[in-house]
Amino acid sequence: MTAALTGANAALNAYRAAAQGQPGGTAAAVNSTDGFGAMLERAMEGAVDAARNADTTSVQAMTGQAGVTDVVLAVSRAELALQTTVALRDRVVSAYQDIMRMPI
Repeated sequence: MTAALTGANAALNAYRAAAQGQPGGTAAAVNSTDGFGAMLERAMEGAVDAARNADTTSVQAMTGQAGVTDVVLAVSRAELALQTTVALRDRVVSAYQDIMRMPI
C-alpha cells in the first residue's frame, strides 16, 4: 500500500512539475528503468505486504503481543489495498475491452 501511495505521489508531483513547466517533470518520475509496469509491480508488492502485515498482526493479537486496534488498522489497510487493486484491474480490463471493440 505504501509503495502504491509513493508511486502515486511521485506521479502527481511529476505532473504538477510538467504542468508548471519546471524541469524534472515526467523524466524525474519515470527513469529509463522504471515505467508503468514497474509502478504496477510496486503497487502489487505493497498490497501483498499489507496483507502479510495484517496476517502477522492478527497472529500477534492471538498471542497477546498486539492490541485490537493494531489488528483493525492492519486489516483496514489490507482491505483498502485489495479494493484499490480490484478497481485498477477492472479499469485495465475495461480499457482492454474498449480497445478490442475499436474498428481497424
